[in-house]
Amino acid sequence: MIENQSHFEKLYHEYKTLVFNVALNYLQNVEDAEEITQDVFVKVHNSLQTFNQQSSHKTWIYRITINQCLDYIKQKNSQKRFFIFGKKNQNEQEYLNASNFEHPGILMENKEDAAVLFAVINTLTENQKTAFLLSKLDGLSNPEIAEIMQLSISSVESLIFRAKATLQERLTEKFNHYRKKK
Repeated sequence: MIENQSHFEKLYHEYKTLVFNVALNYLQNVEDAEEITQDVFVKVHNSLQTFNQQSSHKTWIYRITINQCLDYIKQKNSQKRFFIFGKKNQNEQEYLNASNFEHPGILMENKEDAAVLFAVINTLTENQKTAFLLSKLDGLSNPEIAEIMQLSISSVESLIFRAKATLQERLTEKFNHYRKKK
């Protein structure tokens, strides 16, 4: 039991920043990313004894993190839909300002552009968003992404290609619309 605890602590210290950053890229909210980080490590702790080592700890933790983020987004979106039909709570302001995300790693003068970019990234399909974030923000290789997402390398390449094409199209539309307003 003590061995498992020290193994868990080692994993926590090695991967806590990675988990937080992945969650932050998905959720664009520091508090939500902190909550997801806690949830991920609770799952890791509870599942450590049953970890089958068919993949690396890093891949396993990435997978847990992505699934937690996607579940969180789905839950939040269903609450948001319910809110639209009349539910009011203390999170009302959060729902209204969902696109005002300010990533702590982005320079002040780039925050407006980053907010637009993240808003468009959030319109991608789950798989496109996951592949794109893992590739472009986390800097993972296509084989690493394929292992995390449990897809073929060619599927990952296709997802990233389609994500980039979609982002280019939607960002062009957004900026053309913005220019017409001025």
